[in-house]
Amino acid sequence: MSKITITINGREIAAEPGSTILRAAQSANIYIPTLCHNEELNPYGSCRLCMVEITQKNRRRMVASCIYEVAGGLEVQTETDRVASVRKLVIELLLTRNPYSATLKEIAARVGVEKSLFEDDQKGCILCGQCVRVCREVVGVSAIGYKGRGFTREVATPFDGPAVDCIACGSCSFICPVDVIPMKEKDGIRTIWKTEFPLQNCKECGREFAPIKQLDYFRNNYNLPENHFDTCIHCR
Repeated sequence: MSKITITINGREIAAEPGSTILRAAQSANIYIPTLCHNEELNPYGSCRLCMVEITQKNRRRMVASCIYEVAGGLEVQTETDRVASVRKLVIELLLTRNPYSATLKEIAARVGVEKSLFEDDQKGCILCGQCVRVCREVVGVSAIGYKGRGFTREVATPFDGPAVDCIACGSCSFICPVDVIPMKEKDGIRTIWKTEFPLQNCKECGREFAPIKQLDYFRNNYNLPENHFDTCIHCR
């Protein structure tokens, strides 16, 4: 299928049909800030940092570039005053939830924000949704989700209890852009979501290399032999 030509900041960009403005911009090394976007996850559009101004059929409006599909004749502006104003407002609001995040500070500096004008809320989590989505879309477990609405919304395990469906893979912790999902290992135990998961020991070197529950999940879902994970990757 032939590519679609759009214009971004006066440059003609060839984009794949079905792709988004954000992907087209990234392919041309045009910077658009984003926190909720990840190439391994379905487009979500929650953080709104990636807002851009488009003109289509003589109509100008703001859209989230991570969820807006390209179309022939589309004109995109990523650095207008209106775009800059929205980005500054969004990053200031995010900074109230996590004023210490290096990731947020870096984006803030790039869009011209030194400090949020809003009162600190310091919830840590910025509700980008990456942890929930990677657990559901990539891992296939859905061990965590949202609870509450509005200002009370947060990511949690079901009923705030033990993470029954979690396999302790750590994907949620690794993907979190503001590092607020703690995961630690000590004495043969990995702890995440206030739940302890015993680690598997390699039968060759004795090294602890993965949660037993995670390895059981892989064995059961991919019909692997019982002894498939008896040794670590270094001893295979």
